[in-house]
Amino acid sequence: MLKDITFGQYFPVDSVVHKADPRTKILLLIGFIIFTFVCNNFFSLVFLATSVLAIVVLTNIPLIIYLKNFKAVLPVVIFATVLNMFYVKTGVVLVDWWIFTITVDGILRAVFMALRVVLLIMMSAIFSYTTTPTSITNALESLLKPLKYIKLESAVHVLSMAMTITLRFIPTLIEETEKIMNAQKARGADIETGNLLKRAKALIPILIPLFISSIHHAYDLAESMECRCYVGGVGRTKFNKMRYGTVDIIGGICFLVICCVIILLNILF
Repeated sequence: MLKDITFGQYFPVDSVVHKADPRTKILLLIGFIIFTFVCNNFFSLVFLATSVLAIVVLTNIPLIIYLKNFKAVLPVVIFATVLNMFYVKTGVVLVDWWIFTITVDGILRAVFMALRVVLLIMMSAIFSYTTTPTSITNALESLLKPLKYIKLESAVHVLSMAMTITLRFIPTLIEETEKIMNAQKARGADIETGNLLKRAKALIPILIPLFISSIHHAYDLAESMECRCYVGGVGRTKFNKMRYGTVDIIGGICFLVICCVIILLNILF
């Protein structure tokens, strides 16, 4: 299951979304996340989902790669869906047994929340797959430049770099975890059966080498940055300068149209 998690990876594909400025993609991602919660009925949420699927098609990345991310979070989505289904008590009652009551409104609320979670994961994956870690760092620095007026310009660079390194090492740590688990299984370790306490104890031989491996990766990265005389912060120049283009303008206009339609659907329905 871990090897199917592709979040944090970059797929170098020639597409319109890849060519967009990373600052535009960050702003649009924030906007889409906000409007995911602005949607208050199925009509507006389905329209937003259709728009997100259209962006997925524009990325030229196979849909199966996006769907792989849901294997790891599927139990969480199911748990949240079931919880919302039992939480709502209004509407026509379908099942009323002991302390459990399932209503039509509860089922609709559960499906609505599940679709929201799926959209959030999908939008984050689109941004991750189409933007390089370096571009994310540069974009965050550029967007947070106003903080220099309160003497936080160096802190902005450190924060941007830390976030980028975190995204960069997600696939690496997943791969390391998979290797360690396979090595433990080859030695006869049983990490998939038993009760919850037994499974938790079985994770100790996996977490300890993973923690040590993470420290080694951190030291290697620090030495590599020192050998290249890396000095972040004020005065650091960029090899590739970011520029807004036609794709960014069209993307912004399309986003405004989507927002207007969502607001209209919220009012009408």
